[in-house]
Amino acid sequence: MKRYFLSASLCLIGAISQHAFAANQVFVTNEGSGDISVIDSKTDAVVGNIKTGGKPRGIALCKNNPLLYVSNQEGSQLQAIDTRTLAVTQTLTLGDSPEAVYCSPDGQWIAVANEGSNSVSFVSTARWKLEFSIPVHGKNPEHAVFSPDGKRMLVSAEEADQVDVLDLQTHQQIASIRVGNRPRGIAFSPDGNTAYVAVETDSLLVAIDMQQLKVKGTLAVGARTNGLVMHPNGKWLFASNGGDADVAVVDTQSFTVIAKAAVGQRPWNMAISADGQKVYAAAGRSHALSVIDVATFKPLKNIPVGRLPWGAAAN
Repeated sequence: MKRYFLSASLCLIGAISQHAFAANQVFVTNEGSGDISVIDSKTDAVVGNIKTGGKPRGIALCKNNPLLYVSNQEGSQLQAIDTRTLAVTQTLTLGDSPEAVYCSPDGQWIAVANEGSNSVSFVSTARWKLEFSIPVHGKNPEHAVFSPDGKRMLVSAEEADQVDVLDLQTHQQIASIRVGNRPRGIAFSPDGNTAYVAVETDSLLVAIDMQQLKVKGTLAVGARTNGLVMHPNGKWLFASNGGDADVAVVDTQSFTVIAKAAVGQRPWNMAISADGQKVYAAAGRSHALSVIDVATFKPLKNIPVGRLPWGAAAN
């Protein structure tokens, strides 16, 4: 098998100058209405809509790249959308029922968890090609997140009680770590030494030592903990609680909850604005994007979007 991962291949997209990119945007996939809402993060107002059809879910923006990557349940597709024109420019067929989408730290790879085929697909951003897939043990994988150094990946599966560990140099699963029933969102500390997993059925936040690949702590942060996003400063971890309609703020040094912000119903996946000043949570049953002020950890507003928002990404 050819080994493309971590190669020094030319990334044409990365050659585009940074000033050419659109900025101050938040994108929200609405699986119920088959579209993507575009929000101006300066005004927190909807400024555009992208028709994707089907059921868009996972969404990601890669480093030095003007394209937005979105998984679509219809046709098991990955769609590339130009953030400047808001047009779908390319599509690619993946494994069955693709879910969350993530970019590698260097921006050269997209990883998509395929719940129907129990695998993770890896797509080259430069070649726009599905280069390889890695099968996982957990049933119905939802999130597949790169470690900050790009060498490993953690994969959570909805019908499992563990997260699977992938070695991205050998393209193999190397371990499973028991965390509890129905693991969902995953986030890493900036140094990569700790990973955090939201465990929905058990309503837990689990901290994993990535050197020993063992659980080092658990914390109850709310009911049906689901989505996770780490602030760039590494001090605050935000965890959405679907049963409580709030987002918990966890101090990563003390591993304690220091605040909670009320949001819309069934908060799911989240994003942080490029300046680090706001957290955006997709509130599915409220058909809204909830905004939290990072300076005060207080809710700012609920922005009406499409039906059943699932994921969010910001630039």
